[in-house]
Amino acid sequence: MVTGAGGQTGRLVLKKLEDDSRYEPKALVRTEDSAKRLVQGHINVPLEHVIISDITSPTFEEDLPSGLEGLEAMIICTSAVPRISQRSLLKAVLLAPWNVIRRKKPIDFSRLQFKWKHKGSPEIVDYYGQIKQFNLAKKLGVKHVVLISSMGVTDRHHFLNNVGKKKDGSGDGDILVWKRKAERCLVESGLDYTILHPGGLVDGPGGVQELEFDVDDKMFASHPQMGIRREDLADLCVSALELGKGKKVSFDCIAHVVEDGQIRRNTDLTLQSFLEEAKTANYR
Repeated sequence: MVTGAGGQTGRLVLKKLEDDSRYEPKALVRTEDSAKRLVQGHINVPLEHVIISDITSPTFEEDLPSGLEGLEAMIICTSAVPRISQRSLLKAVLLAPWNVIRRKKPIDFSRLQFKWKHKGSPEIVDYYGQIKQFNLAKKLGVKHVVLISSMGVTDRHHFLNNVGKKKDGSGDGDILVWKRKAERCLVESGLDYTILHPGGLVDGPGGVQELEFDVDDKMFASHPQMGIRREDLADLCVSALELGKGKKVSFDCIAHVVEDGQIRRNTDLTLQSFLEEAKTANYR
């Protein structure tokens, strides 16, 4: 089952599974509109593969259809999604000419305020919503959970934790804090897991850049601007389904340009090599 299958990364993961004869994926989406986009879009997902239920709803499990038992794995792609407050954007635009006159930046992006799409704050989506999915996995007998989290979760002062907060620090922020708390719940759940901490997600063709893995935000400290393409992250999720079976592992992932004269290793080889090092994040 791919949850959050209506999102950018979730759709890519779902497509790769649909195109792979080894799998018969189910797609969990929040709304009927998301379901229609999957069925009628370029992924061409069969209607019987799509499930509609909102992880933030009190009736999440009750809204699920019967017959889901027997699923072997769950890939969790759900996440709170920020949106710029229209009021703060309008204010910034109106102030732009005055800032230019004062020889300042036309728009100070650090002063923009954000709200959460569908009122799904990080606490609701990235913590309680994920706990519901972990509980569902156990109820259905799922053996392995692949969770897409984020790099930076060890840094409570990371700038992403300010998204959604007001100037006085109040408000619904701390997205990385809530993601980290959810990770701990998964680690303590008894389920086998592969927790992925990608750098900044970017669009672009996959299979071009070299993947690099480590743990505990060590790469974030040395390469704070490094990210990973969504296509490569989706490939990594699929690789983790097989190579992560029976394991409990949590690690960071970024990608970089392949140097001249070198050949890019494929995702399976890179992941297998890393797993043989037996590294995993420290949750103590």
